[in-house]
Amino acid sequence: MDTRRALLVDAFTSEPLSGNAAGVVPDAEGLDGEQMQAMANELGASETAFLLPSDDADRKVRYFTPTQEVDLCGHATIASHGFLAEEGELGDEATLETNVGVLDIDIEDGTVWMTQDTADVERVDLDYQRVADALGADPATLEDIGADLPLATATTGLPFLVVPVNFLEGVSNLDPDMSAVAELTDELGVTGVYAFTFDALDADSTLHGRMFAPAAGVDEDPVTGTASGAVGAYLREVRAFDGELPEEMTFEQGHFIDRPGTVRVRARADPVSVGGRAVTALDGSVVVPEFEADDIIEA
Repeated sequence: MDTRRALLVDAFTSEPLSGNAAGVVPDAEGLDGEQMQAMANELGASETAFLLPSDDADRKVRYFTPTQEVDLCGHATIASHGFLAEEGELGDEATLETNVGVLDIDIEDGTVWMTQDTADVERVDLDYQRVADALGADPATLEDIGADLPLATATTGLPFLVVPVNFLEGVSNLDPDMSAVAELTDELGVTGVYAFTFDALDADSTLHGRMFAPAAGVDEDPVTGTASGAVGAYLREVRAFDGELPEEMTFEQGHFIDRPGTVRVRARADPVSVGGRAVTALDGSVVVPEFEADDIIEA
């Protein structure tokens, strides 16, 4: 029976059982997509990183949610490289082959930094009432700030709908209709919706965010690296700060689902980079499933 080492590593935190848990399979050589998908579903994390050999970088990664493969995942990248650093398998720099290209990874004083893809930000013409209904929000909490911070899609590898909210109370009171959120994200061709406010819990935080991606199998993600990078690019594009964008920003997320964590974001120029710490919460093994042709039922 083939088994592989499998871990749950909490990203964007230094405290176990907080932040965003990612599955990590450090030796995925020889596994096919169906096996990775089944193993990711079994591990149950929002994303699992499967590490593979690469001809173009130090290693290659494939990311799976419990229901599908995705091109890029920030927290699973931070988690997997935090684990590799713990194991003594990383120096200060590494390269990672992903479906969006080869990314640079840096380790600075225990923080894993990953570059992201070239940013693209586009304003969208959406009815505030529709967005508010999908998020279970008071439309006034969105329209109040919309004149200065418009609705937009943003990507640095994975696309998100960015929704500014006036105050923390508005973000905390969100009660999304997941089917409506999924319909909205499918229509826009984005992975999820990231709602944020500058009215953060911690005085040192730039903003507080929540991210919903039900169409990708993740109703609410605790702490989202790819979305944080996209929002950093959005803030740069819409000139959200008087003068120049801060050299580094801190985004807090996950507090309302008891998985608090922080993402450090550098977005003054492309490529945007996001950073965070990681800590291993579970270390074990998972059985590699064997599939026969007759076992697969097609719709």
